[in-house]
Amino acid sequence: MTSDALDGLDEHQLEAARALRGPVCVLAGAGTGKTRVITRRIAHGVDTGAYSPQRVMAVTFTAKAAGEMRGRLRALGVSGVSARTFHAAALAQVNYFWPTLAADQAPSIIDNKVRMLAHAADGIGLAPDTATLRDVAAQIEWRKVTMRSIEQYAAARPDGVGRLRVEQVVDLQRAYEKLKDERRQMDFEDVLLTCAGMIEAEPRVAAAVHEQYRHFTVDEFQDVSPLQNRLLELWLGDRRDLCVVGDASQTIYSFTGADARYLLEFDRTYDDARVVRLERNYRSTGAVLAVANDLMRGRAGALELVAARDGDASVPAARDGDDPLPAVRAYDDDEAEAAGIAAEVAGIIAAGADPDSIAILYRSHAQSAVVLNALASRGIAATVLGGRKFFDMPEVRQALMALRAASVAPVETGFLATVRDVLRGVGLTDDPPQAGGALRDGWEARAALLRLAEEAAPGTDLRSFTDDLQARARDQHEPATRTVTLSTLHAAKGLEWDHVFLIGVSEGLLPISYATTFEAVDEERRLAYVGVTRAARSLTVSWARGRGRADREPSRFLREIGTGSLRSADGLPRHAGASRRAGAASGTGRPVVR
Repeated sequence: MTSDALDGLDEHQLEAARALRGPVCVLAGAGTGKTRVITRRIAHGVDTGAYSPQRVMAVTFTAKAAGEMRGRLRALGVSGVSARTFHAAALAQVNYFWPTLAADQAPSIIDNKVRMLAHAADGIGLAPDTATLRDVAAQIEWRKVTMRSIEQYAAARPDGVGRLRVEQVVDLQRAYEKLKDERRQMDFEDVLLTCAGMIEAEPRVAAAVHEQYRHFTVDEFQDVSPLQNRLLELWLGDRRDLCVVGDASQTIYSFTGADARYLLEFDRTYDDARVVRLERNYRSTGAVLAVANDLMRGRAGALELVAARDGDASVPAARDGDDPLPAVRAYDDDEAEAAGIAAEVAGIIAAGADPDSIAILYRSHAQSAVVLNALASRGIAATVLGGRKFFDMPEVRQALMALRAASVAPVETGFLATVRDVLRGVGLTDDPPQAGGALRDGWEARAALLRLAEEAAPGTDLRSFTDDLQARARDQHEPATRTVTLSTLHAAKGLEWDHVFLIGVSEGLLPISYATTFEAVDEERRLAYVGVTRAARSLTVSWARGRGRADREPSRFLREIGTGSLRSADGLPRHAGASRRAGAASGTGRPVVR
């Protein structure tokens, strides 16, 4: 039986989308269309009558990803599917069942774990600084998602936190739990624990959950923690209608308790599981994929990505062969690296590329400041990913209120002209302000709203446009602003750009200095892989030597990849002095791969 939902899928995507009964494991490499497959599979199940939308739960890890999933399902004509994060799904169930079990409302969620830890510390005579309190909060989260008691935590992490001995950390955690109970509050990890406890201990809760949800899909399954996996098992009960989707090579949250073994061992947990591999990449050139494959070759669960070719179905991404080979560059110091990258970015924009097709990625957020300054000096606007959310910007809120007000008044001009007039009235000028600063950020946000109107379907009116904007705001489906993106590697996961600059690829930065075990270094390798696979057309990898005590060596990942899949640029001797610095600033520094 066929369905419109299956149109345009390649043979491997079709295999996954047609496997409507679990257990199913989809090993989906970067750029292989996993979200497309997930939503098409659900839509196909609804179209064929195999699924009732209200009985489907699709779980992912971020509210943004869940919102995108809901948006894609809406576009496929499917409504009623519960597409949520683990925490949102668990919280809804806790709030629903708690009153029937306890004859009272569920406890509230604490809004600041660090602040409550500070109050708990005061109560037992401790005075740790804010950084230590943040680290203790992370330890609490790790303890709970790995389902350890405080005593088990102390045995697993005996070194303490900062200047706090493990005994003091234990006392602080106990004080935190006591204070939380006294205030009748829960933290986010408690939500998962409480939901699991309710289903496990109360047969009527389990029966109601099992009646409500029959078909489960879990995206990013490589990132599930033991607690999330246990909750998933309880949601399933004795049924097996589960589809998991993930990529072990993109496991980058092990430090928070994520465990890729649940993905890697899925076919052992379910010996009748159907396993589908998606390795045809619709994003990147073959040269970029060669770097990615080199990085992960021989690692557990690594997929061999292959670039899509002309004539392949699904998202067109075949290239014409004119795209540049990935390059690696070396610079004297961080300032020279930033200046060199800014020069290359300016060249790409001058050649006709949109700024929003360019990203500069790094391991640590602290690396962004020098790059922002270098871009601003060239008049290039940039947005730091993870800053203010688009729909939380005051300029956007003001524009939405003005558009909503205009939508209830008689309209004498056309839809697009009205949107343009409204946005001009709240500050959208014909020419952008100087790059850098809040004024430029606000201008870019208003311009993004105008582009959404320009791209709206024929027949769209102002009311339906504002309704769509409100739905986007709820789903965190943010429009692209025409600025260069700066992002940490963690925040960049799931995104893509035509042109990617991966900076700071040196020992101590990538891998980070505190990655001292094989497992920790492998996590850093996966971070590098995530960065490489964000690139569609061009990839430039760079590192800076630094000066004096900050002298660095190129990352071991560069040495392992070698020169086979990275193009070398013209050379710089290791101790060349001031003339070398000028050459590096122009973007002509030589990569050192050894």
